[in-house]
Amino acid sequence: MLKKRIIPCLDIQNNRTVKGINFENIRDAGDPIELAQRYVEEGADELVFLDITATLEKRKTLTKLVNRIAAEINIPFTVGGGINSLEDAKAIIGSGADKISINSSAILRPDLISEIANTFGNQCVVLAIDAKFVDNEWMVFRSGGRIATELKAVDWAKIGTELGAGEILLTSMNNDGTKNGFACDITGRVSEAVSVPVIASGGAGSKAHFAEVFTKTKATGALAASVFHFGEIPIPELKQFLETQNIPIRL
Repeated sequence: MLKKRIIPCLDIQNNRTVKGINFENIRDAGDPIELAQRYVEEGADELVFLDITATLEKRKTLTKLVNRIAAEINIPFTVGGGINSLEDAKAIIGSGADKISINSSAILRPDLISEIANTFGNQCVVLAIDAKFVDNEWMVFRSGGRIATELKAVDWAKIGTELGAGEILLTSMNNDGTKNGFACDITGRVSEAVSVPVIASGGAGSKAHFAEVFTKTKATGALAASVFHFGEIPIPELKQFLETQNIPIRL
């Protein structure tokens, strides 16, 4: 059985790590390089870097910062935000990223998924899906959760993997930052619908929440930000707890 992955996320704004609630009320969470170093020492399985305003500001991802973080870590490193072309992806991979995360750009031009997958391999393409429960359906939003689309989350996950995405990063906008637990409903539906790994994101507030998403869904990874950034859940403690729950984990 695949071992479950614990994945801290660095949401970046103005070269700082930030965190909000339901994609709003952003506050500072620390220096991204210092946090990245800490997570390697604590035993994080992977690290995700999301330049959260690159798309809105119509600019490229912060490649210099990506390069500086990549130089400090030795775990798989996923980078997203402002990647709108194969050339952008090449620049990010060239800066040290192992995987590319695309969201709005894939919605606006789905062929981008195939272009990156054909160049770097499916395993390098992470389709990030920001989903919100609206009128009894999980719908996809883009542009940092600000613009609604007509895509249903499960349908879009299927399309994305058919086009070449090798992984899904699924964030529940309703749960994001609330610390009330992951959205096991939609995470379960998406992880059942696709054959690629799914990372659950949004809502982690306790060690039990991680155990719940791993036992109730087929998610292979769980991503969190503030509970890690502010030391509320130390990663070594989390992993030891998951092991006591008979959840396969890298210690």
